[in-house]
Formats: sequence, C-alpha cells, structure tokens
Amino acid sequence: MRILIVIAAVIVLGAGATAYALRAPEEVSVAVEAGPVELSSGRLLFVDEASGKVASVPLSSPGGPRRVSSLSCKRFYTAAGQGFCLADASGPLPGAAAVWVDRGLTERRRVEVDGVPNRAKLSADGRMASWTTFVTGDSYAQAGTFSTRTAIFDQETEVYSSNIEGTRVAGMKTTNDMNWWGVTFAPDDRTYYATLSTGGKTYLVQGDAVDESAKTLRENAECPSLSPDGTRVAFKKRVPGDGARPWRQHVLDLTTMVETPLAETRGIDDQVVWLDNDTIAYGLPGEGIWAVQANGEGAPRQLVPHASSPSVVS
Repeated sequence: MRILIVIAAVIVLGAGATAYALRAPEEVSVAVEAGPVELSSGRLLFVDEASGKVASVPLSSPGGPRRVSSLSCKRFYTAAGQGFCLADASGPLPGAAAVWVDRGLTERRRVEVDGVPNRAKLSADGRMASWTTFVTGDSYAQAGTFSTRTAIFDQETEVYSSNIEGTRVAGMKTTNDMNWWGVTFAPDDRTYYATLSTGGKTYLVQGDAVDESAKTLRENAECPSLSPDGTRVAFKKRVPGDGARPWRQHVLDLTTMVETPLAETRGIDDQVVWLDNDTIAYGLPGEGIWAVQANGEGAPRQLVPHASSPSVVS
C-alpha cells in the first residue's frame, strides 16, 4: 500500500509539473521578431527568461519585440564589440564555461571552470574579463554552504588568475574565510573594484590585478559596478528589511566618498550595469530588467519584462 501511495504521489507531482510547463510559455509570453542578434550600437542585450538565450532589443524601445539568439548564458556582458558569456558547462558533470564571442555571437575563446555561474564582467576596452562562480567542497566552507571563486583573465597577455583569493589586502591578514566576487574594471585595465567577504562582513575593495594587492574602501558593500566616466561605483548595501533580499542600491562618489541611496527600494541582488553616466539597470527576479537614475532621484521603471543580465552596446 505504501508503495502504491508513493507511485500515486509521483504521478500527481509529475502531472502538476507537466501542467506548469505547459502554462509557462503563456505566462512569460513576449513578442519576438525575426532577425540576427548582433552586438550592434544602440541595442540592449540580455538573457531571455523563457529560453535562457541571449536576446536583444533597441535601447530606444526596450519593451518592444525582441530578437533571440541560440547562445545560452546565465550571465552576459558586452564591451568593445565583443561579448562575454558565463554559462553552465555542456558536459555531464556540474561546472561552468567562460565564453568570449564576437559581434555575431560566434565563439572565439572558452575557459572551463568549476562551480555555478554567478557574475561576469569585461573591462571597457574588452581586454580584461572576470567571472565569479559558487562552489562547494572548499576545506573552509561549512557543510551545505557555498564559497566563491573569482577569476581575472587578461586577453592581451593571456595571464589567467583562476582564483584571486590570494590577493594581499592592506591591513588584513589573509584567512581561509576570504571570498571575493563582483569585479568591475577601471579604464587602465589594472585597477579594479570588487567585494571582499571575511569575518562575517563585506567590504568594497580597490585592487591591482598586476601586483595582486588591494585595499578596503568601505564596509557593507557588495557587487560594485564602475560608472563609464570612472568617478562613481554603484553597489548594493545591506539594510533592515526583506530578510531574503536585504539590500538597497547605492552610488558612491570615489572623490568625496559620499554615498547616495537610489530610488529603487526593493532588494536587488544583482551586479548592476550603467546604461550611461546617469542611469543604471538591473535584473529583478520575476520582474524583468529595470532602470533607475544614478543620482537618487526619480522612480524605477521597467525596461524589459521576463529578462535578466542586461548589458548595453555603446
């Protein structure tokens, strides 16, 4: 009898999953138009929620019909006429792949990596790439928890730092609980900003990719993103509120070190992108891609429904 009950439960759950799968396309229905997905100026690239493929819309009408490619990514970023895709590994074992593509999204370089895709970024000139994955099995990780691995790859010299956890931090002793994520590059292709977590706290750090050193700039800051003019960093900061997503986006002036909370008050667990020097965009699960002014004024507005990981082609 117990076996029959289990079988019946499996059948019911399976039927429910099938019914959900059949409904899902209607729930996330969006207008799609024919045409190639290319890294053309004035287009917004993103990951289509329904298919997991890279898609694009004109930045001038982001809510309109989208074009969908055949390239599958968890995170996608574009700069200097090339794209960078962090995807699940194609093999039978868990893992990820860092993939560089050209303007037509044709693969031209690939690095196989461990872990679950989380963050991906290129420098403004496309030379430097960084990605973060969640991994398990590190000796210092608590049972059932994740740690991060963040890599930096220099396409010009082909110097590959597969895990920057060994970076020296001024005034800090290197410990096993240090985790790094969310790199964003300055125009010199050497300086970067990132998140450092240690001792139960997070820090915004400024790092040097050449001599593998860094210094802390601020406590309680995660997932930085440098503005196009290099003067400000957008980041998420823990604030009282939603226990599942306890963050609010802020912008830090790197000259005055004054931070400004943005008008978006929902918890945004994303490494935002700058559409221009005045506007940032971000993904919100179930809500699509949104944008808000970087000066703290105005109100959030939806750009693209059923989408994530925005990146603009300048």
